[in-house]
Amino acid sequence: MRFLRGLPGWGWLTLALIILMSTPLWVLFSFVFEPTNATWSHLSETLLPQYVANSIWLMLGVGVGTLLLGVPTAWFVSQYEFRGRQLFQWALLLPMAMPAYIIAYTYTGLLVFEGPVQSALREVVPLTMMRAFFPEIRSLGGAIVMFSLVLYPYVYLLSRAAFANHSQQAMDASRLLGAGPVRSFFQVALPMARPAIIAGLTLALMETLADFGTVEHFGVAAFTTGIYRTWTGFGDTVTTAHLSLLLLAFVLTLMAVELWSRRQARYFALSAPRPAAHLPRLRGRGAWLAVFWCSLPVVFGFLVPGGQLLYWAVATAETGLNAEFALLVWNSFYLALIAGLVVVALAVWMAYAKRLFPHPMVRGTTRVAMLGYAVPGTVLAVAVMIPFAWVDQQINAWVQTHFGVSVGLLLSGTLFALVFAYAFRFLSVALQTVDAGLQRIKPSMDESARMLGANATEILGRIHLPLLRTSLLTAFILVFVEVLKELPMTLILRPFDFNTLAVRAYEMAADERLADAGLPALLIVLTGILPVIYLSRLIGKSHA
Repeated sequence: MRFLRGLPGWGWLTLALIILMSTPLWVLFSFVFEPTNATWSHLSETLLPQYVANSIWLMLGVGVGTLLLGVPTAWFVSQYEFRGRQLFQWALLLPMAMPAYIIAYTYTGLLVFEGPVQSALREVVPLTMMRAFFPEIRSLGGAIVMFSLVLYPYVYLLSRAAFANHSQQAMDASRLLGAGPVRSFFQVALPMARPAIIAGLTLALMETLADFGTVEHFGVAAFTTGIYRTWTGFGDTVTTAHLSLLLLAFVLTLMAVELWSRRQARYFALSAPRPAAHLPRLRGRGAWLAVFWCSLPVVFGFLVPGGQLLYWAVATAETGLNAEFALLVWNSFYLALIAGLVVVALAVWMAYAKRLFPHPMVRGTTRVAMLGYAVPGTVLAVAVMIPFAWVDQQINAWVQTHFGVSVGLLLSGTLFALVFAYAFRFLSVALQTVDAGLQRIKPSMDESARMLGANATEILGRIHLPLLRTSLLTAFILVFVEVLKELPMTLILRPFDFNTLAVRAYEMAADERLADAGLPALLIVLTGILPVIYLSRLIGKSHA
């Protein structure tokens, strides 16, 4: 083990911590060698082809949808001045606050047969004609539209940064050579922004594959719904693990394609981004097109569903605002608070270990820790439940043998298992934020403190943590909101009779009580606006 030589004690502890946290995944991978059973044979003949086909169609549809919404809007706001541009800069981020399963609930309430849209149309359009042309919202196509409306900001953010930072000399040169705006976009700007666009598209597709609430509510047979039903309905660990591994293979394929697409892509900006005051101004049809295209995702991705949620919340406030709802808020917020503190503490530990000891093994383990965000929540929940349930069984059997009593579940089905899963999945979010903050602190400050007799712990507590306050708060807010929105992991791993806002919204929607889902869903969306505000401020500073 020559590569481990020189690894310090803190590095060993970090390595052990990562191995412990990633144990569920290694256990899940071990099921590759388990033989299939009758349940798997039945699924492979009936539902598995639908899972694969629907996953492919979802990725194709969402890919097209997010590109059509994300790339043109990023091009307009980064390259042109038009009426409302400053508003659209941050408003185009608002759909990020709307989880896909919540927007699915709102549009179901709006567009189903008894909803307000069809009810109004029946007053002026014959029923037979309306049935012929009105689309079914609960369908594969409906799911694609929902995902596209809330996931396009991934493409928009990265595309906008790429367009804004590209060399204006290249764009000006293409126009001097006779290329018009459209030709310059397709032949110069788009190829240069390709790595950023594909990176944003990959993130959107990974979120699509990881979703549970939307596809379950729309009745789309997908891997996440199959995993959940196989686990809860059959209790078949082997088949559930095999389905989880197959979904994970889709995710890893997306990651590999994204890395391959950037393998030889190298683009450099020869000049600074053009100031906003010097952007060409759109007029006439061009200005109207920009306003229309930028308004489209904001209106249908945030304002319409947000208005529907607000209407439901007001309509049910008299009966919904009660002690039970207060308990839901308490459960959700204190669970998110605990998870946020744990994840931020782990992020500080690992980022500081990498700063103190830049050993290849330490850097490698921190990269492993950042893989959790790529694992779908349903897969990670099963991966956590399998080893935790096995440990519980062993402890219970040992206690029964020696003391004749049953201790029940100590790990699985407890808040410990839930926070453990949150920590592994969302550690990447906090670690990147904290690591970026640490990199802005000059190493000379550490050296000066050591010369004055301070040890590593004192340097962290008295120098780094005060300087990292903004980064730590940012990391905490991001993790807090992610935990609050998380549905499949909470649904599978939560203790018995423990509900959160996300679970209650899911339960009400599953019972077709969509209006009763308005209050918890609205609170989730309002909390989710916090990271959007933070991102908007960052964008404003970068373009000041």
